[in-house]
Amino acid sequence: MSLTASLDATTVSAAPGEETAVPLQVRNSGTTVEEYRFEVVGACAAWAAVEPAVLSLYPGDTGTVSFVLRPPRDATVPAGETPFGIRVVPTGEQGGTVVPEGRVTVLPFTETTAELVPRGSHGARAGRHQLAVDNRGNTPVTVRLGAQPGSERARVVFAAPELQVQPGEAEFAKLRVRPVKRMWRGTPVTHPFQVFAATQVAEGQDPVEPVLVDGSYEQEPLLPRWLPRALITAAVLVLALVGLWYALLRPAVKSAAREAVTPEAVRSAAAADKSKAPEQGGSGGSGAGGGDSAGSGSGGAGESKPTPSPSPSAAAGAGAAAPTSAQVRVQDSLGGGTNTGTALTVPAGKAFQLTDIVVQNPQGDAGTLVVSAGKETRVLSLGLENFRDSDYHFVTPIVIPAGGKVTMTIDCRKVGRPVGAQAPSRCAESMFLGGTMRDAEGG
Repeated sequence: MSLTASLDATTVSAAPGEETAVPLQVRNSGTTVEEYRFEVVGACAAWAAVEPAVLSLYPGDTGTVSFVLRPPRDATVPAGETPFGIRVVPTGEQGGTVVPEGRVTVLPFTETTAELVPRGSHGARAGRHQLAVDNRGNTPVTVRLGAQPGSERARVVFAAPELQVQPGEAEFAKLRVRPVKRMWRGTPVTHPFQVFAATQVAEGQDPVEPVLVDGSYEQEPLLPRWLPRALITAAVLVLALVGLWYALLRPAVKSAAREAVTPEAVRSAAAADKSKAPEQGGSGGSGAGGGDSAGSGSGGAGESKPTPSPSPSAAAGAGAAAPTSAQVRVQDSLGGGTNTGTALTVPAGKAFQLTDIVVQNPQGDAGTLVVSAGKETRVLSLGLENFRDSDYHFVTPIVIPAGGKVTMTIDCRKVGRPVGAQAPSRCAESMFLGGTMRDAEGG
């Protein structure tokens, strides 16, 4: 072989951002003039070169070239040891190539930056920010986070005290700025603050100055500025509604009360007064009519529960008039025709004045519901799909004579399904009624 090549040093250290040169000795042991080309192989080829790139030597001569290392000062070249080789290729004798080898150690460097996002915040209770820490060095770093002592009117609290940041990456740390005292009313107050990101370096490395970032938090009052105006507007609206009530709705209510005084109502009241007269002039014995409960009946699959509730005056006055209530529940299957349940049967010698009806469709069934009073009087005819709970109150009572019944008839077309429950097999509705049980005229 007519070529020999060797490096003055096979192990070299290179600082990022700086230039390091290693001499390479080349000797032509042949008998002819030879030109040599140089190629760098390995991971450092992108930032290393041989200068000059071509060398010509006479037979027996020795020449020197420089192997130059220029690692960039960024995170693309990690710190640590990297092997390399320099291929020396003679132009005239291709088979005589030699490759001196060595190892280069890229020295670590630390460079961090920080940015507060957003720079300013606002709120009544706290301000929220994120501190973005960017590692532009070539080695992993641990960054300690904190706040500079400053204003005593606001405190800065980090979610985590430290961050681990890899080379060429950025990490975010959440922080909150909280005021020391709450502000209920007034002008917003701005609290400036300053946070830092201090990089912890290994032993032997130069210390790095902490990165300081300024920010601000605007403390807003807990009670918004528009609240007084809203309260004034609400007060004006209430006054307007009260005026509307007295101007329009109250006369309508009085008119409805006058219309409720019908001849039938007057006759009923007179009959009640006549029935009380003998009892007041009697020996003071208690009659049996005031405490009697209304009769009950059932039709189809219905269940009725009349619940008379006599008042104290009725119990003391030998039963001239007694508030009475009753209820019934009726079930009906699909395709089986109608089912009827009796809520109340008026006893002999009595008359029932119906004033209130409440019907319930808890399952959300579909079909028809008919409430009848007496023999031929149909009080209500409702579609089940139109309601779940519905109540009716009559200014003029519906008078049901002795022997009359209050019934509820169900015709089921579709069984509903309550929320969160199993589907029932039959429609099921209930009715509650209320009124006054009185002695019949001439009874």
